[in-house]
Amino acid sequence: MILLTTTGEILWKTSNGSLKKDKFAANTGIELLEVSPGYAKARMEIEEKHRNALRAVQGGALFTLADLAFAAASNAHGTAAVGINANISFVKAALNGTLTAEANETSINPKIATYTVNIIDDEGDLVATFQGMVYRKKSFHLIFLRLKPQKLKFCRKQRSK
Repeated sequence: MILLTTTGEILWKTSNGSLKKDKFAANTGIELLEVSPGYAKARMEIEEKHRNALRAVQGGALFTLADLAFAAASNAHGTAAVGINANISFVKAALNGTLTAEANETSINPKIATYTVNIIDDEGDLVATFQGMVYRKKSFHLIFLRLKPQKLKFCRKQRSK
């Protein structure tokens, strides 16, 4: 997936797992795997930098994984969406392996949409559940173009008044 501004500047590039302009996400090791309107899947291999003092994955790392999947799913409709509320519940400590976050839209209207993101571990056990709400900005649109199967391109465009 590639997210471009109207000037062609790359904001996100995930064909090789990298996130160019999102510096915070790029440094977390998170990779977007799938994106479609209202849906996204991301993964994060647990590394030393993700661990807290108890050797489990730090809550902020889990929140970031869920938030990135949430952002991708909510923006994939073509209307720019910004988070206005989010919360997370941690239900199991993640210790090793790979975590996968799957974001699913639960409701949508012209201005507001809600999402649930579940994070699971390699055994398929639920590690955390995240709920998020976005405000959909009608003055900005993302042009959703299919380049090849499984590869997506987004362009940000300001709507004329």
